[in-house]
Amino acid sequence: MTVIDSTPVTPPSLDACVSVGTVHPRPDGQDRYTISEVAAFTGLRAHTLRWYEQIGLMPHVTRSHTGQRLFGNRDLDWLTFVRKLRLTGMPIADMVRFAELVRQGEATYDERREILEQTRREVVARVAELQDTLAVLDSKIDFYADARRAPEGA
Repeated sequence: MTVIDSTPVTPPSLDACVSVGTVHPRPDGQDRYTISEVAAFTGLRAHTLRWYEQIGLMPHVTRSHTGQRLFGNRDLDWLTFVRKLRLTGMPIADMVRFAELVRQGEATYDERREILEQTRREVVARVAELQDTLAVLDSKIDFYADARRAPEGA
Protein backbone atom coordinates (compact mmCIF):
# COMPACT_ATOMS: atom_id res chain seq x y z
CA MET A 1 0.00 0.00 0.00
CA THR A 2 1.31 3.45 -0.92
CA VAL A 3 0.72 6.37 1.40
CA ILE A 4 0.67 9.79 -0.17
CA ASP A 5 1.26 12.87 1.94
CA SER A 6 -1.43 15.32 0.93
CA THR A 7 -0.32 18.10 3.25
CA PRO A 8 -0.29 21.29 1.20
CA VAL A 9 3.11 22.90 0.90
CA THR A 10 3.08 26.63 1.48
CA PRO A 11 5.80 28.34 -0.51
CA PRO A 12 7.79 31.09 1.19
CA SER A 13 6.30 34.52 0.71
CA LEU A 14 7.54 36.28 -2.36
CA ASP A 15 9.31 39.56 -1.99
CA ALA A 16 7.73 42.38 -3.96
CA CYS A 17 10.84 42.63 -6.13
CA VAL A 18 10.55 39.06 -7.35
CA SER A 19 8.50 38.61 -10.49
CA VAL A 20 5.06 37.15 -9.89
CA GLY A 21 3.33 35.05 -12.52
CA THR A 22 6.51 34.35 -14.44
CA VAL A 23 6.56 31.38 -16.76
CA HIS A 24 9.34 29.10 -15.64
CA PRO A 25 11.27 26.59 -17.72
CA ARG A 26 9.70 23.72 -15.77
CA PRO A 27 6.05 24.56 -15.23
CA ASP A 28 5.43 20.96 -14.15
CA GLY A 29 6.40 21.91 -10.61
CA GLN A 30 10.00 20.81 -10.68
CA ASP A 31 11.93 23.53 -8.95
CA ARG A 32 15.59 22.49 -9.14
CA TYR A 33 18.04 23.60 -11.79
CA THR A 34 21.76 23.06 -12.15
CA ILE A 35 24.05 25.98 -12.78
CA SER A 36 24.40 24.97 -16.43
CA GLU A 37 20.62 24.89 -16.84
CA VAL A 38 20.28 28.33 -15.24
CA ALA A 39 23.03 29.64 -17.50
CA ALA A 40 21.13 28.29 -20.52
CA PHE A 41 17.80 29.74 -19.33
CA THR A 42 19.15 33.17 -18.43
CA GLY A 43 22.00 33.70 -20.87
CA LEU A 44 24.34 34.37 -17.94
CA ARG A 45 27.61 32.49 -17.76
CA ALA A 46 28.11 29.95 -14.97
CA HIS A 47 31.11 32.03 -13.87
CA THR A 48 28.83 35.07 -13.48
CA LEU A 49 26.33 33.05 -11.43
CA ARG A 50 29.10 31.83 -9.11
CA TRP A 51 30.38 35.38 -8.78
CA TYR A 52 26.89 36.68 -7.95
CA GLU A 53 26.73 34.10 -5.18
CA GLN A 54 30.22 35.00 -3.93
CA ILE A 55 29.54 38.75 -3.66
CA GLY A 56 26.20 38.26 -1.91
CA LEU A 57 23.90 39.03 -4.79
CA MET A 58 22.54 35.46 -4.65
CA PRO A 59 23.50 34.07 -1.25
CA HIS A 60 20.46 31.81 -0.85
CA VAL A 61 21.41 29.22 -3.47
CA THR A 62 21.02 25.75 -1.97
CA ARG A 63 23.37 22.85 -2.50
CA SER A 64 22.78 19.18 -3.18
CA HIS A 65 24.23 16.50 -0.92
CA THR A 66 27.24 16.45 -3.27
CA GLY A 67 27.73 20.23 -3.07
CA GLN A 68 26.26 21.02 -6.49
CA ARG A 69 24.43 24.36 -6.66
CA LEU A 70 20.67 23.95 -7.01
CA PHE A 71 18.65 26.91 -8.19
CA GLY A 72 14.89 27.22 -7.88
CA ASN A 73 12.19 29.16 -9.70
CA ARG A 74 12.51 31.87 -7.08
CA ASP A 75 16.20 32.19 -7.98
CA LEU A 76 15.25 32.52 -11.64
CA ASP A 77 12.81 35.29 -10.70
CA TRP A 78 15.53 37.05 -8.72
CA LEU A 79 17.96 36.78 -11.65
CA THR A 80 15.35 38.31 -13.94
CA PHE A 81 15.07 41.24 -11.55
CA VAL A 82 18.86 41.56 -11.22
CA ARG A 83 19.22 41.64 -15.00
CA LYS A 84 16.64 44.45 -15.16
CA LEU A 85 18.62 46.37 -12.52
CA ARG A 86 21.77 45.89 -14.63
CA LEU A 87 19.93 47.33 -17.63
CA THR A 88 19.17 50.45 -15.59
CA GLY A 89 22.89 50.99 -15.12
CA MET A 90 22.73 50.33 -11.39
CA PRO A 91 26.23 49.59 -10.07
CA ILE A 92 26.82 46.06 -8.74
CA ALA A 93 27.60 47.45 -5.28
CA ASP A 94 24.15 49.05 -5.15
CA MET A 95 22.56 45.81 -6.30
CA VAL A 96 24.36 43.92 -3.54
CA ARG A 97 23.14 46.52 -1.04
CA PHE A 98 19.60 46.06 -2.33
CA ALA A 99 19.94 42.28 -1.94
CA GLU A 100 21.12 42.79 1.65
CA LEU A 101 18.05 44.91 2.34
CA VAL A 102 15.81 42.22 0.86
CA ARG A 103 17.34 39.67 3.23
CA GLN A 104 16.68 41.99 6.17
CA GLY A 105 12.96 41.80 5.52
CA GLU A 106 9.96 44.10 5.55
CA ALA A 107 11.59 46.69 7.81
CA THR A 108 13.64 47.81 4.80
CA TYR A 109 10.75 48.41 2.39
CA ASP A 110 11.12 52.21 2.59
CA GLU A 111 14.84 52.12 1.88
CA ARG A 112 14.35 49.70 -1.01
CA ARG A 113 11.60 51.88 -2.45
CA GLU A 114 13.91 54.92 -2.24
CA ILE A 115 16.66 53.06 -4.09
CA LEU A 116 14.22 52.01 -6.82
CA GLU A 117 12.72 55.50 -7.08
CA GLN A 118 16.19 57.02 -7.49
CA THR A 119 17.04 54.42 -10.11
CA ARG A 120 13.77 55.19 -11.89
CA ARG A 121 14.59 58.92 -11.94
CA GLU A 122 17.97 58.12 -13.49
CA VAL A 123 16.36 55.85 -16.10
CA VAL A 124 13.79 58.53 -16.99
CA ALA A 125 16.61 61.06 -17.44
CA ARG A 126 18.52 58.62 -19.68
CA VAL A 127 15.39 57.92 -21.72
CA ALA A 128 14.93 61.67 -22.25
CA GLU A 129 18.56 61.96 -23.38
CA LEU A 130 18.11 59.05 -25.76
CA GLN A 131 14.89 60.56 -27.17
CA ASP A 132 16.76 63.83 -27.79
CA THR A 133 19.57 61.90 -29.45
CA LEU A 134 17.05 60.00 -31.56
CA ALA A 135 15.51 63.29 -32.71
CA VAL A 136 18.96 64.55 -33.78
CA LEU A 137 19.62 61.31 -35.66
CA ASP A 138 16.23 61.49 -37.37
CA SER A 139 16.95 65.06 -38.40
CA LYS A 140 20.31 64.10 -39.90
CA ILE A 141 18.81 61.07 -41.66
CA ASP A 142 16.12 63.31 -43.17
CA PHE A 143 18.76 65.84 -44.23
CA TYR A 144 20.81 63.21 -46.06
CA ALA A 145 17.71 61.64 -47.61
CA ASP A 146 16.57 65.04 -48.89
CA ALA A 147 20.06 65.87 -50.15
CA ARG A 148 20.13 62.62 -52.10
CA ARG A 149 16.79 63.43 -53.75
CA ALA A 150 17.69 67.05 -54.59
CA PRO A 151 18.93 67.57 -58.14
CA GLU A 152 22.60 68.41 -58.44
CA GLY A 153 23.34 72.09 -58.95
CA ALA A 154 19.97 73.16 -57.59
